[in-house]
Amino acid sequence: MILAELNVWHSRPAVPTRRVALGEDQLGFDPSPGPGGLLLAAVFAAHTQQFGDDENNDLDDLLNLVELGARIPQPRLRHRLQEDRVGLTRSTHRLVEFPDGLISLDLAPSDRPEPHVLAALYRISQQQRQMRRSLLTLLRSARGWRGQDHDDLLRYLSGQSPVNKWGGDVGNDRVAWALEVLGLAGTSMEDIPEQRQIRRTFRRLLRNAHPDHGGVAEDAGQRIEMLTAARNILLDKRSA
Repeated sequence: MILAELNVWHSRPAVPTRRVALGEDQLGFDPSPGPGGLLLAAVFAAHTQQFGDDENNDLDDLLNLVELGARIPQPRLRHRLQEDRVGLTRSTHRLVEFPDGLISLDLAPSDRPEPHVLAALYRISQQQRQMRRSLLTLLRSARGWRGQDHDDLLRYLSGQSPVNKWGGDVGNDRVAWALEVLGLAGTSMEDIPEQRQIRRTFRRLLRNAHPDHGGVAEDAGQRIEMLTAARNILLDKRSA
C-alpha cells in the first residue's frame, strides 16, 4: 500500500536548461509529520548528502525563505520552477507499507539531486505556517543524516537511531531533545520556558556557534541547524 508519493518532474541530464515542476502527489501530514512529512524528509536527506559547499549555502537561504513564507525568487539551486511539465521527465518517490506491516522507502534514482530537494521544499512552502515550521524542523534534523541505505534513513527519521553528537536521539520526545540542545532545564512540556527566553537563549547560542565568535568552523553549520530545529520545536509547543 502506498502511504505517500512525491512526483518530481525535472529536466533530463543532457538538456542544458534546468527546470523542475511539481506533479500529482499523495502527501498526508496528519498527525504531523504524517507519512507525507516522512517521505519529504527522506527525499531531502538522501539528496542533500550529495551537495557541496555552494549548494549548501544556497540551501540555507532557501530554507529561511520557506520558513518565513516569503516569495521564492527563481532560479534556485540553478533550477527554475515551472508549472507545465512539457519536456520534463518524472521521478517518483514513495513510502510504502507491505502486508506484513513493514514500511519501506522507494526512492527513485537520480542524476541530479537539486530538483528532488527543491520539490520537497516547494511542497512544504505550500503548507500553513504551523505545519510548515513543523516539517522544516524535521528536514533540518534529517539534514544531519549520514547513513548508507534507505532502511537506516527511515529509522533515523522515525527516531530509532542517533541523530548526531549535538542532541542525541530526537525520537518521539522532541521537547526533551530541544531543551537539551538549548541547554534549558527540564525534560517535559511543563518545563518549556516563555517564548522570550527561548528566543534569547537561541540567539546567544547561535552567536557562540558562529566561527566569527569562536565556533568551530567545520561543525558550525550542523550546530546552527540543530539550534534552529530545537528553537522551532519549543516555540511550536509553546504556541500550540
